[in-house]
Amino acid sequence: MRIDILEQYQAQTKCLVALDSIIFGFDGEELKLLLVKRGIEDETHTWSLMGGWVQPEESLEGASSRILFELTNLTDIYLEQLHTFGSPHRDPVERTVSVAYFALINVEDYDHKISKNFEAHWFSMQELPKLLFDHGAMVDMAIQHLRYKASQHPIGFELLPEKFTIPQLQKLYEAIFGTELDKRNFSRKLLSTNLLVKLDEKQKGYSKKGAFFYKIDEEKYKKHFNNFLNFLPGSSS
Repeated sequence: MRIDILEQYQAQTKCLVALDSIIFGFDGEELKLLLVKRGIEDETHTWSLMGGWVQPEESLEGASSRILFELTNLTDIYLEQLHTFGSPHRDPVERTVSVAYFALINVEDYDHKISKNFEAHWFSMQELPKLLFDHGAMVDMAIQHLRYKASQHPIGFELLPEKFTIPQLQKLYEAIFGTELDKRNFSRKLLSTNLLVKLDEKQKGYSKKGAFFYKIDEEKYKKHFNNFLNFLPGSSS
């Protein structure tokens, strides 16, 4: 019986398992995507998502965290499995199934020295280059999922520095959704969640009065992370 089972396993066509990371960042003005330069199939200027192979001793989560660390030198960041892409001809080199993850990082924390090893570059979501294989489809799915999650949960805070202003937070959400939000309604909705702690410090040069900095109440943030908070009270367009 055991021999029959082994023979069944051995008779199967082997398939490679890869991981691809859709890494979003926010620079204070725009939502951006981190890409690396690839030189395969005579295309020396092809851009792709950061990816790698799952090693025999790794779990999918372990491999995705390792790959992300290799590029950003960051740990303990938001990372979520998105989808599995398995079209038979998605990789012309060899049959490969790719498990896509998306990550949210604060650009200020990103280690630019690490990126030079991979020829990595931040691209505006409005000006993305042509991507390798089906990576464009991965990014399209990731941004739709990010918009859904950001509209219902406080996931957007993962893209911000430790302290921020309400206008900065509004710019982030406008960048994610590609629309303008009503300033008064947005501020009222955000403050009603009680997730923010107002600081005594103001942002210099923003206006004559200045805008107060806020930070996240970490305990409430973790407690209410999966709650449905409806972060989009309405838009002006």
